[in-house]
Amino acid sequence: MAIELDQHDHRILAELQADARLTMAELGRRVHLSQPAVTERVRKLEDGGVIRGYRAVVDASKLGYGIRSIIRIGNLDEDLLMRALEASPEVVTAYGVTGEDSWILEIAVRDVAHLRATLSRFCQQVPTSTAIILNAVREHAPIKPLPTADAEPAGAEPEKKKPRQGRA
Repeated sequence: MAIELDQHDHRILAELQADARLTMAELGRRVHLSQPAVTERVRKLEDGGVIRGYRAVVDASKLGYGIRSIIRIGNLDEDLLMRALEASPEVVTAYGVTGEDSWILEIAVRDVAHLRATLSRFCQQVPTSTAIILNAVREHAPIKPLPTADAEPAGAEPEKKKPRQGRA
């Protein structure tokens, strides 16, 4: 369930998604609130589950992972998948999805041999499909709050008012 957010909350979320290392004083300056006010708002956003955490974004290639890949997995039992995930620190992200596939994983591996070894943990049970990521066009994009129900939808033109007709 979405919680009510005002323009200050929207601006706080935008600033923190751009740089989560901001001090509360700097964040307050950027969103035009006092440090205590912005601290309280951030705490409420955290307590309400809107802000789920803070983390460093790491460049996998700088750590020796030369290949990032997406693995699509068919109808694999969830218990089997969980055991394979526990044995696979290469898995960066795992999604349970609808459609032809039941699972989509993102992995980071050193090279093709490492990719083959990692895939073997998942494809022994069901068919998989693998795609190597050539470049990331968008990652970790900020999530903007949805407009309120009474706001104009994006791209919609406002309704034009009919001119008043004079009375004779």
